[in-house]
Amino acid sequence: MDITNLKPEIVWKFFHQITQVPRPSKKEGKIIQYLESFAKAYNIAIKKDKAGNILMCKPATKGYEALPTVILQSHMDMVCEKNNDKVFDFENDAIQTVVEGDWLRADGTTLGADNGIGMAAGLAILASSDIEHGPVECLFTVDEETGLTGAKSLESGFITGQILLNLDSEDEGELFIGCAGGKDTQGVLYYEQTPASADLQYFRLDIERLKGGHSGCDIHKGLGNANKLLIRFLYILKKNFDFSLCHIDGGNLRNAIAREAYAIIGLKPGDKEEVCAMLNRFIAEVEHEFKHTDPDLLITMQSTDKPEKCIDGAIVEKLIYAVHGCPHGVIAMSHDIEGLVETSTNLASVKMKDDDRIVIGTSQRSSVESGKEAIADQVSSVFLLAGAEVTQGDGYPGWTPDPNSAILKVAADSYRKLFNKEPKVTAIHAGLECGLFLEKYPRLDMISFGPTLRDVHSPGERILIHTVGLWWEHLLDLLKNIPAK
Repeated sequence: MDITNLKPEIVWKFFHQITQVPRPSKKEGKIIQYLESFAKAYNIAIKKDKAGNILMCKPATKGYEALPTVILQSHMDMVCEKNNDKVFDFENDAIQTVVEGDWLRADGTTLGADNGIGMAAGLAILASSDIEHGPVECLFTVDEETGLTGAKSLESGFITGQILLNLDSEDEGELFIGCAGGKDTQGVLYYEQTPASADLQYFRLDIERLKGGHSGCDIHKGLGNANKLLIRFLYILKKNFDFSLCHIDGGNLRNAIAREAYAIIGLKPGDKEEVCAMLNRFIAEVEHEFKHTDPDLLITMQSTDKPEKCIDGAIVEKLIYAVHGCPHGVIAMSHDIEGLVETSTNLASVKMKDDDRIVIGTSQRSSVESGKEAIADQVSSVFLLAGAEVTQGDGYPGWTPDPNSAILKVAADSYRKLFNKEPKVTAIHAGLECGLFLEKYPRLDMISFGPTLRDVHSPGERILIHTVGLWWEHLLDLLKNIPAK
């Protein structure tokens, strides 16, 4: 759908163009080419670093030369999630947008408004001839979603401004001044394949239609996790029956709550009726538990062909204990900012690999460094008790709130003037690149703000259309009112 008639037209024009360019994390080549073509078309100064980060610079408009340089920052990549029944190639296909009432979403996939709308705003300012602003640097980073490697690789001296506006937040009217740090913890179990018995009947057990969502922004909502629900039933099954586990797969990305999972199991023919009755009781229980958060939850078990191989029983037991015991969700709430999650962990994925490995992927977040390390070690302990091989990523730092920030005061004053109401000043449990920027540019003064998005990192991702106009108006007013040097 052509969305370029939405207001403000210049922002939606560039957002539409961005949706037509594939940009999975770690595969940003096409969007980099698009940015380079944009810079050439609009005669904008551009440079690229070794990681692929792009910086475009535009001088001040007449009368605003005395203002300090402002960095407008967003990331190029998007989370690539789709519904199982959607045929879509994220490396080659354009996002198909749909206006649904007050919202814009995609057809069966993530929309990429995280952070395509931030990119669009930056490009709109670079391309415009009638927007008043001081010197502007637009920084577009790579690979924010799967490791923040663009921000980690940012070289000293690549940017020159000392005020940074991060355009990667998801609630209009909120000014973010802090974020959580994060770390990944992975457990690996090695299994032996055993021949699938011809004496068993085989079934595929599916957990589907959970909402999923962002493992930072949505972790406090009590949403169902498909991996946890699948293993929860397999744990009950193991207590009551002998069965074979032939395959298991659940979740995808470390920063998304698992929406779907399935297992292929083998049952003795005489156990089928009792297992079906047990499953029906389980379905009734979890449908009741998640009736408010995941009303569309669907659990099914259907006959399937006999596979060639199954997982050896000793590893099945360890896998079930490890995943069932692995924590997931909110671990602690902040005592500094009311309502803010301080520490959490996400059981993101369970994947069988062709090289006889089962890989369990998790991610931890906390606005307190010691809390981040503690929950990462707790997850590691569960995996180690199961005999798994454990690895942890380097992680990334949080962004400590500065309530005395000068740019925060200007942004808050601007919002009050424009809309005659108070902005909400807060921190976010999601990870932003700001903490990494501060490591290399410790004098940066930063805030993060954006329009209203919901269900990011899932096919339900959508953006509230009218909030783009409010956010855009606020951004433009802010750029004109930066205090002079």
